[in-house]
Amino acid sequence: MVDLEAVGGAATGGLIGSTLEKPAGKAGEPHNACADCGTETIGRFCHNCGNASHVHRTLLHLGEELLHGVMHFDSRTWRTLPRLVFRPGQLTRDWCLGKRTRYVSPLAMFLFTVFVMFMALSYAPAPEGGELGEQAAAAVDLARRNSELANAKVALENAPPENEAAAQAAVRVAEQNVAVASKRVGKDNGVPVSQIGDEIRTEIKADLKKESGALGFSTGSKKLDEKIKHKLDNPELAIYKLQQTFYKFSFLLIPISIPFVALLFVWKRGFTLYDHGVFVLYSLTFMSLLIMVVAALGRVGGAIGGLAFAAATIIVPMHMYYQLQGAYGLRWFSTLWRTWFLLVFSFIALTFFLLAILWLGMA
Repeated sequence: MVDLEAVGGAATGGLIGSTLEKPAGKAGEPHNACADCGTETIGRFCHNCGNASHVHRTLLHLGEELLHGVMHFDSRTWRTLPRLVFRPGQLTRDWCLGKRTRYVSPLAMFLFTVFVMFMALSYAPAPEGGELGEQAAAAVDLARRNSELANAKVALENAPPENEAAAQAAVRVAEQNVAVASKRVGKDNGVPVSQIGDEIRTEIKADLKKESGALGFSTGSKKLDEKIKHKLDNPELAIYKLQQTFYKFSFLLIPISIPFVALLFVWKRGFTLYDHGVFVLYSLTFMSLLIMVVAALGRVGGAIGGLAFAAATIIVPMHMYYQLQGAYGLRWFSTLWRTWFLLVFSFIALTFFLLAILWLGMA
């Protein structure tokens, strides 16, 4: 059977490897002939094979090559990032027109940004549960207890005479649980949110072990149902696996998004799927950077986190607007309606991607 995770990792690694570029060829030990093919050289690179004309043999340059090869961390990075943030349309247009030596390639930048984003989000400390989080958990617990009470009353109505006493006892227990859960809502009774979460998780596991529990569901496939129940039996591991699948198959966002962008210009000549691909890559890179900034400010909490999230809802359409306008040379009205449709298409593409990730994660 094909290991989908291995395929995803290999594909991502292959894409990263395909974007690696040759050394910058800065001043080092000069040679009049190419050390690789022997051709006489004039400038910093061999015109026959493209090899650098200067040989670098210092430990400092080894570190520079490591940073450059893995992260493209050189002067082009500092020229690309400001343009990506403030002039995304000009950056996209320049790359499509062939002005590429001064910028980091869109594919390399996208893959590295996604890697950094997931690494940062994985190792960032979780925010401490505040009063709002405790109240939310308490409300979930109360809703569950009310559901149990309703089920117990239905069971009592349908119980045969010999089981009526046991059913009445179950109703009394359910009523007591509802009373206790009600006290947790609206005030602090010293019940930590982690304890409530552990109780809910324990009950979910107990339900999943039953033939038909409170969380009974059917996808139409017995094998898939068993896989879902197995994943839910260890939710922490399931979330971790989904995160890994999200990273490994993040490149799927590219082929999913390109057709939607192409739809916006289906009757407009002069643009190719390559141009739309560059647009998608730079746009996704900016969105990844924005997610990291908002997540970092969200960890601070309070007004700062709320303002960061509110600002993101404004920044996203603004960035799309200016990138569309600059990349495709549009007037303000053409850019405006295309921005609206692009927002709608983005939600559709993201839905397709999440469904694919869920399917791959469950598989």
